[in-house]
Amino acid sequence: MGTQVREVVVALAERQYTVIIGAEVAFSRELLAPMIRGKQVLVVTNTTVAPLYAERLCMTLRCAGFDLSVVALPDSEVFKDWETLNAIYDALLSAHAERSTTLIALGGGVVGDMTGFAAATYQRGVPFIQIPTTLLSQVDSSVGGKTAINHPLGKNMIGAFYQPKLVLADTGVLTTLPDRELKAGLAEVIKYGLIRDLAFFEWLEGNLERVLDREPEALAYVIERSCRNKADVVAADETEQGERATLNLGHTFGHAIETGLGYGVWLHGEAVAAGTIMAAALSQDLGWLTQVDFDRISRLFERAGLPVRGAPMGSARYLELMSHDKKVEGGKLRLILLRAIGHAVIHAEASSAQIAAAIKRCGG
Repeated sequence: MGTQVREVVVALAERQYTVIIGAEVAFSRELLAPMIRGKQVLVVTNTTVAPLYAERLCMTLRCAGFDLSVVALPDSEVFKDWETLNAIYDALLSAHAERSTTLIALGGGVVGDMTGFAAATYQRGVPFIQIPTTLLSQVDSSVGGKTAINHPLGKNMIGAFYQPKLVLADTGVLTTLPDRELKAGLAEVIKYGLIRDLAFFEWLEGNLERVLDREPEALAYVIERSCRNKADVVAADETEQGERATLNLGHTFGHAIETGLGYGVWLHGEAVAAGTIMAAALSQDLGWLTQVDFDRISRLFERAGLPVRGAPMGSARYLELMSHDKKVEGGKLRLILLRAIGHAVIHAEASSAQIAAAIKRCGG
């Protein structure tokens, strides 16, 4: 295991867990074994990650004396559904899995979300561990306990809050991550700077190329800073009654793109990037951001190789899809907007005309 290991504690009201960041942490017997309560383990992965890392993880677990089963799901957002979720339940039932069985999610956000949801619901709750293998899942989806599957009418509309026992964010596995996936993860990284961490946004402006070049220390810093930001928000609002909603900057617009085009056509991070530009445009229209602010935001996403124009579906289609969003409350769409770079707010008073104008301005 690499020597440069960083830790972030996610401290909740009645429990806590640790995000461990560093090279080789995913395959550490010393880190994994103490967090596994029983003898049975189900590793959930996908058909892309399995050939790269599943056998190495399984060897670590077998050497520690655990009884293993493995299920490899098809790899795409389009498979984040009930039918694919049932493959996890089938594997658990076939292995006669008990309540002490631990599930380990080895993969990106789709694998993590579905494994977490299966863990939350199998026998009303079994332990699980996250081993995220994409930048996006390491900085966002593996931390905080949101688990879900998609529905044809809306993304992540069926799920549960269910926290992992441990998160192992292995920087070494990012060496095999395709460039498009790395860039998609940067959308969530930039988000933290925009919503609550101006100094981090400024650091990214000065160091983005180091991250794109996959410098190990730069990657580790980005993952740690992002996870600390998310851990602070989740600790204050685990089940998204207030502040945690700010983590959804760009997501309401972005989810409309993903649902409208069909899951998997745009990567989640790509849709969030375009959605964040739409949110920034609306924030500027409301008088909160200056043109200089808007240009800084757009420029950083462009440098990251992410889209700053939405999918051309028409504002009416966006508004229709956004009406199914989880953040609709009392018939009003609660959007996450920016009072300034580093200061997000929840805003439910934007009119349909104002939202449509921002969508149109950004290519939607």
